[in-house]
Amino acid sequence: MMLLRHLLSVAALPFMVTIVIPVWLARRNAVTVGVSGNVPWILLQILSALVLGIGLVLFASSLRRFATEGEGTLAPWDPPRRLVVRGPYRYVRNPMISGVILILFGEALLLLSRVHLMWALTFVAMNVLWIPLFEEPQLAARFGEDYEEYRRNVPRLFPRLRPWDRK
Repeated sequence: MMLLRHLLSVAALPFMVTIVIPVWLARRNAVTVGVSGNVPWILLQILSALVLGIGLVLFASSLRRFATEGEGTLAPWDPPRRLVVRGPYRYVRNPMISGVILILFGEALLLLSRVHLMWALTFVAMNVLWIPLFEEPQLAARFGEDYEEYRRNVPRLFPRLRPWDRK
């Protein structure tokens, strides 16, 4: 049952953001995958694969923590029942969103696409607004002082250099 809950939440949210919308943008704007002929662009595309990979690992490890420690999913309709503050959550409060952001920027670099860069920036802007206005008040209401302490010690989207250790 938990696997089905996660598949539904991933299909509804990050799959739409990182696959469906980018494919639609590529088709609508005639963007194709191709290797550029000059060395700087080739290096940029290699870098994009690295950025994509880091984003995917960050997203997947965060999702696993939600399932195992939080006993919930990434979906707002089925949130974690416990506050997750281990793994990548020791460095950044929203590692899943940070992972998706890295995936989107990696796609834009890989495709050398301005329209995909604009989509990545739009997604960042949406989350810069959504998280503090809607998500964080709900987390504070659900988890109380534990979340407030966590919020005081761990940054929202840009990670700490050293992991936070909950005392």
